[in-house]
Amino acid sequence: MIYLDTSVALAHLLSEDRVPPDSLWDQALVSSRLLQYEVWNRLHARGSTATHGGYARALLQRVAFVEMAPEVLSRALEPFPIAVRTLDALHLASIEFLRAQRQEVALASYDLRMLEAARHLDIPLATI
Repeated sequence: MIYLDTSVALAHLLSEDRVPPDSLWDQALVSSRLLQYEVWNRLHARGSTATHGGYARALLQRVAFVEMAPEVLSRALEPFPIAVRTLDALHLASIEFLRAQRQEVALASYDLRMLEAARHLDIPLATI
């Protein structure tokens, strides 16, 4: 299972310099419900809702969401091996929640700070 970080979803939607391979979309994808909020926030901020909204809806429909359950939120309040930003803490806590449920999860991210935190937590990284 691939945990889809917002950086990868936005790179795909906004056709940035680096985009994930088409094969990524054939994988089982999971993310925090936070992904939905981050994607729409960025599209609204860029004024891209009219042009990219349909693509965003299609992308988000492919993703299984981890809700912001008390267990996830509690983990996000705990320290991490390195300093992380608030939203990254919520994403990492979601991954750790899945792993505690014995799910095999690899992180797909372009965010260097997120990747570094994942390495410190021994979270496998997806090849993208």
